[in-house]
Amino acid sequence: MSKKITAAIGAVLLAALAACGGGGAGAAGGSQGDGKITMGFSQVGAESGWRTANTKSVQDAAKSAGIELQFSDAQQKQENQLKAIRSFIQQKVDVIAFSPVVETGWDAVLLEAKRAGIPVILTDRAIDSDDTSLYATFLGSDFVEEGRKAGKWLVDNTQGAVNVVELQGTTGAAPAIDRKEGFEEVIAARPDIKVVATQSGDFTRAGGKQVMEAFLKSTPDIDVVYAHNDDMGLGAIEAIKAAGKKPGVDIKIITVDAVKDGMQALANGEINFIVECNPLLGDQLMDLAKKVVAGQEVPKRVVTEETTFTPEQAKAALPERQY
Repeated sequence: MSKKITAAIGAVLLAALAACGGGGAGAAGGSQGDGKITMGFSQVGAESGWRTANTKSVQDAAKSAGIELQFSDAQQKQENQLKAIRSFIQQKVDVIAFSPVVETGWDAVLLEAKRAGIPVILTDRAIDSDDTSLYATFLGSDFVEEGRKAGKWLVDNTQGAVNVVELQGTTGAAPAIDRKEGFEEVIAARPDIKVVATQSGDFTRAGGKQVMEAFLKSTPDIDVVYAHNDDMGLGAIEAIKAAGKKPGVDIKIITVDAVKDGMQALANGEINFIVECNPLLGDQLMDLAKKVVAGQEVPKRVVTEETTFTPEQAKAALPERQY
């Protein structure tokens, strides 16, 4: 009898210890209780070829890694992302990953995730917050460096007075802010290079075309277009052609991303230089997710490896280009 009582007390103590040490959803080895990880992923939208490739990379990598993906498209609206993240918290997912539409306004919802014991991974874009404990890691490009690369090409490949028009990304978005900053930092060494007009094209081809049409009417003396992504640059090409000018010759074009359509335009000589921004983050994201759910330490910042392309390099890369 005494042995049975002792065994019963031991079982109760073990149960109590398990309850106290449960931690967040990840500590239980998966929100389903079967060891499978569930990730809530909030995507910015589908505004460009880059974003489409990024979404596919995340979805394919989740499937390969055996991670259940709860996917939400924010349609480029912060309020949609906030709703999605709160929904993920209510679902008690194991990890939340998202690419923020804009940099600010995330502290409250991320604090809710932290209190729920759900780690958060930032992908592609960073947030502007003094509390870095609100997220486990940030996986993505160095947008400031991308802007610097664009500026360096312009400085190295032009002489004399140069008038630049800038097609900015979504207002308040990290890549728009940072690509502008890096570009301006480098061209400051050349006072004869002037950004004569700048406006957001919202990272879309239609937006790039519309803004470029307005630039061509208001600023007739344009030497260079600096577009924060390929899609806006491709829209600018349409506007330049419609105005009777030759893109890449009459007006030089610098873009960021290196998606297939942009690379083809580069190979055709309609774009002059592209700074790569790699969208294929899926495998790295799933690897980080497994580690943070398991409680392992990960770097606070994981930078993706990227390069640049000239027309000749684009021709060589296009046959095997994945996106």
